[in-house]
Amino acid sequence: MRSTEQVLWGLCGLLLLVSPPPSWALESDKDQPLEISADSVEIDENQGVSVYRGNVDARQGSMRLLADVVTIRHPEHKAQRIEARGNPVRFNQTLDKQPKEIQAKALRVEYDIAGDEIQLIDQAEVRQGEDTFRSDRITYDRQRALVRAGASAKGKERVHVTVKPGGR
Repeated sequence: MRSTEQVLWGLCGLLLLVSPPPSWALESDKDQPLEISADSVEIDENQGVSVYRGNVDARQGSMRLLADVVTIRHPEHKAQRIEARGNPVRFNQTLDKQPKEIQAKALRVEYDIAGDEIQLIDQAEVRQGEDTFRSDRITYDRQRALVRAGASAKGKERVHVTVKPGGR
């Protein structure tokens, strides 16, 4: 399952890229061991699905992802899609050369690996210090380095961005 776990952290790393302006994770995080704990895990190799349930806590270096359920679809042992659900799903990480960590949350987070796109859905928010980016849906297309929120991301709510002067 090592490749599945690496993809889970790909999801975490993508959350960083939603923050305006772009920020970079601690260089040392990728070299740290990955630890995942949950109340239970069910890995169905025949169906190509792994489901971590109950107080899912995934950590690597300064990165941390908390969710109620994380589902990884990996037909033929290749991860294709990751979905995390929570009340809310929470992510935080310390950034290189930044005094404040980045925090993100949403009720649902979906990562389409083939399309290289992440979606934060329902009560989505990315925060660094006092700067925030909120909407009911925030989408990040990594291939095109394109962030969409609100109606352009098929959401129904307006986008709210707050950038405090000197807040970084």
